[in-house]
Amino acid sequence: MKKYNFSAGPSTLPEEVLQQAAEAVLNLNNSGTSLIEISHRSKDFIAIMDEARSLVKKLMKLDDNHEVLYLQGGASLQFSMIPYNLLKNKAAYIDSGNFASSAIKEAKKIGSIEVLASSKDDKYTYIPKNFEIPKDVDYLHLTSNNTVYGTELKEFPETDVPLVCDMSSDILSRDIDFNKFGLIYAGAQKNIGPAGVTLVIVNKNLLGKTNRNLPSYLDYQVHIEKESMANTPPVFAVYATLLNLRWLDKQGGVSEIEKKNREKAALLYGEIDRNPLFRGVCVEEDRSLMNACFFLNDEATYKAKFDELVKQANIIGINGYRTVGGYRASIYNAMPLEGVQTLVNVMKELEKIA
Repeated sequence: MKKYNFSAGPSTLPEEVLQQAAEAVLNLNNSGTSLIEISHRSKDFIAIMDEARSLVKKLMKLDDNHEVLYLQGGASLQFSMIPYNLLKNKAAYIDSGNFASSAIKEAKKIGSIEVLASSKDDKYTYIPKNFEIPKDVDYLHLTSNNTVYGTELKEFPETDVPLVCDMSSDILSRDIDFNKFGLIYAGAQKNIGPAGVTLVIVNKNLLGKTNRNLPSYLDYQVHIEKESMANTPPVFAVYATLLNLRWLDKQGGVSEIEKKNREKAALLYGEIDRNPLFRGVCVEEDRSLMNACFFLNDEATYKAKFDELVKQANIIGINGYRTVGGYRASIYNAMPLEGVQTLVNVMKELEKIA
């Protein structure tokens, strides 16, 4: 029986991607060798890495100043790598959720950090706005989508200050000007691939200005020179991400997937707002296209029954984050419209029997 996986990550992937990845584990390109046995220095894997990097450049329409890297350590390692590589005097951060807060905590260990705005006062249920950006900071760090709370930054600041953005949970979900960012990073497991690899896009013109003697693995320039293979990369995660990028390209690219994502989000949020048994978590203007968070208005009466209906509908992964509670439906690129419709039908069914 097909299950609709609404997990925030590791998240659902297209079925064809899973099938192709499974085949490659047994036999890569009819080579008689498993994907996870081949050397990362072999021509087969070098071709995989080259295509995985070039497809990102194509889908994001990146200019020649931006380098594409596949690294390890998750977005969490980037919380430190970014200030190590870019922070010379002072950096600015926006505190819009728990991962943004974690990035601030790690950056403060390395240099001077100014938090320009925060929504922590209201449990991160909105995106901070109308903040002034100092002209003397080395970069401004943003989090485009807050997975835990279901908020998303709809517009990015117009500024001469380099923009750094954690796009872990909404990367390649909507059409934006990616070239305006100095650095973008994203753990693959939320919207572009399996766990184990982190995508980093960096404008090489920003590097080499801090005068730090960095450990080699923490130096973006080392990874650029080694073409993402300064050490053994996570071959399976990179390959599965490549398959997913191919799938996205075949759908018509980012602009086409955005249309589908908006249709799915409108369907689900429409039911959350219409159905008297449910309510949303965050302010409407900041709702995420990727993570729809909501509560039952009367959990004591309806939670057990709703959970049972969800199970019967072969839906998994919709429990809210442990510090928030309620429910969270992650409707990433690979979640089909029929999956969202199935969840909506369950919400309607609960209303009928209430």
